[in-house]
Amino acid sequence: MSSRYIQSEALLERALRVIPLGTQTFSKSRTQYPLGVSPYFAKRAQGSHLWDVDGNEYLDFINSLCAVTLGYNDPDVTAAVQAQLADGIIFSLPHPIEIEVAEKIVEMVPCAEAVRFGKNGSDATAGAIRIARAFTGRDHVAACGYHGWQDWYIGATTRNLGIPASTSALTHLFTYNDLESLHKIFRDYPDQVAAVILEPMNVTAPANNFLHEVQQLCRKNGAVLVFDETITGFRYSNGGAQELFGVTPDLATFGKGLANGYPVSAVAGRADIMKLMEEVFFSFTFGGETLSLAASLATMQKLQREPVIATMTVTGEAIQTGLRETIAHHGAGHILGVAGHPTWSFLTIQDAGGYAAWEIKSLYLQEMFARGVLSLATHNISYAHSSADVTRLLAVYGEVIPILCDAVGNHHMKELLRCEPLKPLFKVR
Repeated sequence: MSSRYIQSEALLERALRVIPLGTQTFSKSRTQYPLGVSPYFAKRAQGSHLWDVDGNEYLDFINSLCAVTLGYNDPDVTAAVQAQLADGIIFSLPHPIEIEVAEKIVEMVPCAEAVRFGKNGSDATAGAIRIARAFTGRDHVAACGYHGWQDWYIGATTRNLGIPASTSALTHLFTYNDLESLHKIFRDYPDQVAAVILEPMNVTAPANNFLHEVQQLCRKNGAVLVFDETITGFRYSNGGAQELFGVTPDLATFGKGLANGYPVSAVAGRADIMKLMEEVFFSFTFGGETLSLAASLATMQKLQREPVIATMTVTGEAIQTGLRETIAHHGAGHILGVAGHPTWSFLTIQDAGGYAAWEIKSLYLQEMFARGVLSLATHNISYAHSSADVTRLLAVYGEVIPILCDAVGNHHMKELLRCEPLKPLFKVR
């Protein structure tokens, strides 16, 4: 047991007795954090920093898997939640804040004419697919990117245990920036595709007018175009990736940054399609829970009032530029790369020197965590990240990248790793 992570590891052992995987979220589990060199439980967080249960402080570039955009415990969001708490959390009747938040989304998001709320991104994507099927009278779905845990999507991936084969057969995956891969689905299932759903951008930017071409294909084939903006919404721009790239989908789904970490998601889109929510069953006891909606309203108002997205973009650009320079300086381009949007960027890691990317990533995590930086090889920027945070992150990269180069170039991986390397897992992007 590591002395640095003694409380985390003790809690993990305790958790595994009563919680399968030891936590509620796959991406926060030991499958992503190598045992012996990783923190497992957080105690508190403020701004851009997080403290684990052992008292170790971290500069956090995970930000609860992109759910936190303004920063932990943002004062405006916290004040809105505290004010709402005095009146109540949930009632026997709807609360007016449902209307206020829906109106604000309609005001900010290009495609939004009507809105319904859920709790997780998976709720929203499942709801969007259900009403697209109802609207078109078709069953098949073309999907690209990650869209949550519900049967309709996850059944088409390698994480399909427990999903009926008949359900899995209705979803077909296509490749981002490869229009022909979507063309093929329409050819293979003529007049049967209800919806095309994709993350408008994740690791790679759209090329060759890709999003516009997807939109045209959907119109030509009578399919509903759905943008899954669970991450890109209220992060890439105030109106999401659809506003940034100038392509308006028929429906869009939101979550994560919608409320700076509070549990709420949304389906938004064309009024004629959304009206089917009156008949399609999409209903949650906690769908109108007011604390999360108060957080959402405060978050969107702050996005409009302050230069949140512009600041996050500048911060992210500084990280991408500095990281590229560091990689080049150490001759690490055969191992590492930089990709993604400035507000949600990736350190890409590839097989090198006879080592699998998972082994190299395990060493990366070990060394970053030890230096007080929390990252899963992503840079999920928040408004709270400062220029000093960027300087600190790049200084840590200046220490860690040479270690990775040494491990690969001189075959020192076994000597340097103080843990069992991570194993290849379900890849969501």
